[in-house]
Amino acid sequence: MLNIDGFAYNNRLRHVHPLEKAGFAMITMFLCLGFSLPVISYLVIILMAAAIVGCAGIPLKIYLKLMSLPFTFLLIGALTIAVSVTTQGVDAGWLAGITVSGITVGLTYNGLATAGGLFCKSLGAVSCLYFLSLTTPAVEMTAVMRKLKIPSLFIELTDLVYRFIFVMLETADDIYISQSSRWGYASLKTSMKSLGQMTAALFVKALHRSRMLFIALSSRGYTGQINVLAPEYTVSVNNIILIAVIESTLLITAVLLEVGKIG
Repeated sequence: MLNIDGFAYNNRLRHVHPLEKAGFAMITMFLCLGFSLPVISYLVIILMAAAIVGCAGIPLKIYLKLMSLPFTFLLIGALTIAVSVTTQGVDAGWLAGITVSGITVGLTYNGLATAGGLFCKSLGAVSCLYFLSLTTPAVEMTAVMRKLKIPSLFIELTDLVYRFIFVMLETADDIYISQSSRWGYASLKTSMKSLGQMTAALFVKALHRSRMLFIALSSRGYTGQINVLAPEYTVSVNNIILIAVIESTLLITAVLLEVGKIG
């Protein structure tokens, strides 16, 4: 299991102000989502890969392994968008298609373009979130949200869900190792059975641990807000200038490409 929290506490950008990292990640993500241009999505993916691997010092192998998870999920989603179904038959806009009983299923140029654009845009947004999670500990992200005056309920839920994700991943990993050592995934039939047992066990363990967590918090005077100590940081003018230059370049590039496309 990949220890994302470990990389968040041990990277070359660890001592950069969390507001600077959050601002860089969020502004870049909004630009990626705001402009339906594949070029901007490609630039964002490359930019974030350079920031994570080059600047933060996260190993390339680890980053590619992390990106493979959303890559597979988004690829499956994009394929469902690319496939078109119609009863009007095949025309010039179709790349390939099969007609059965008057229903045509296949690929169109517009469908592929839409699916490809959505895939790249989503992958670019995920890379921005990876930058933030791999370079900034959860405690500091919580402190950033408090400074931005985000409602306490949302902050507490986000923090608890984030922590529980790693708890459940560790539990699932332990169960998987235990099942594998007993040939629980030796065949398709046993794999399906083991997967069902793992899902049921995770549900029970998640319910039990959530109750234990609430009891532990209540015994320590929990009143609806988790107070944590975050280190003090100094805002770097050089970093702000660098972020402004990068975001301005992305924005100008996107606007010029949009104007050229319209023209």
